[in-house]
Amino acid sequence: MKPSQFAKGFQARPDTTSSEKRTALDRLNAIDNLVNNDSNVQPIAPASRTEQTLHAVSDDLANHESAEYRAWRVGHGYNPGQVIELELKAIKPSPFNPRHFYLKASIAELAVNLAKQGQQQAIHVIPDYASPGSYFVSDGGRRVRALKEANKETVKAIVIDLPIGIQSYKLGYDLNVQRDSQTVFDNAVVWRRFLDEKHFQSQKELAEHLGLDESTVAVALSLAKLPETIMQEMVARPDRFGSNMAYQVGRYHSARGVDATLRLINKILSDDLSTRQVADIVKGRTAPQETPKPAGRQRYAQRMEIKLDGVAVGDLKSYGDDRLELRLRGLAKDKRDEILRQIEQILKPN
Repeated sequence: MKPSQFAKGFQARPDTTSSEKRTALDRLNAIDNLVNNDSNVQPIAPASRTEQTLHAVSDDLANHESAEYRAWRVGHGYNPGQVIELELKAIKPSPFNPRHFYLKASIAELAVNLAKQGQQQAIHVIPDYASPGSYFVSDGGRRVRALKEANKETVKAIVIDLPIGIQSYKLGYDLNVQRDSQTVFDNAVVWRRFLDEKHFQSQKELAEHLGLDESTVAVALSLAKLPETIMQEMVARPDRFGSNMAYQVGRYHSARGVDATLRLINKILSDDLSTRQVADIVKGRTAPQETPKPAGRQRYAQRMEIKLDGVAVGDLKSYGDDRLELRLRGLAKDKRDEILRQIEQILKPN
């Protein structure tokens, strides 16, 4: 896709919906609410709709589908909204995925849940017409990673009609914003790439096409200068590191470097500092306590991943000569109690 086409896609996105022109998110919601009684794999937890509404939605989607999608759909005997099983090895990330950061702990926790309960919600994929048999993830990248972590071979999916590019990016972005899972750090990395690849000529143009204030885009882009090691520390605590706090941390990093910034992040968490307090530290009005706190940002010397039945449930880390840290999650109660009894037995005085 040429840069001008990419930018044009932003501009063409309507602010309001109509029966003639749906946004990607509207089309996805419409697809999700189709009930296909003839498919072997039924849609998961479908919303209740009258037959009249279902027919209207189905007709609307059919009237607006692309020629490529229609050819694929007819060739595969696929009905819009149908949930099918695809091999995980056929699924690949989209180059226009709005997410950049995926927390390992979150993926591991979801993997445990999927191993126990199975996949409860279908992902959405787009056929790669240039590589028949493969699909781009439009929505559900976290579930795909967790299914692989759980050693699954297939994924339940709905195949949707969107071009890979701005529409698929906006769909994923809108869904993530609704779930509160889109972070300023994801925006920082992805928007910086959009500019570097000349999809947009300036942050002002990017802001206009995104429908955001230029200051919002500017703050996100300023964070793109941070090393990923620092961003990863803040991504893990989105409740503490919103745009304003992250911006102050970014300013501190520009002046003090990586190690001092990691210590500041640790102090923000341990002392529950406010954005104003951090701003004062950045401006030099107050100084962060540099007194040796053993907690600091000590790095582990060794890490061992722990798996139960082939599924990652946590890890065991060693620090220095005298500290061990065991973290497990998603355990059944009987397994948890058994592990506790064994640890108590090991630590029991002779």
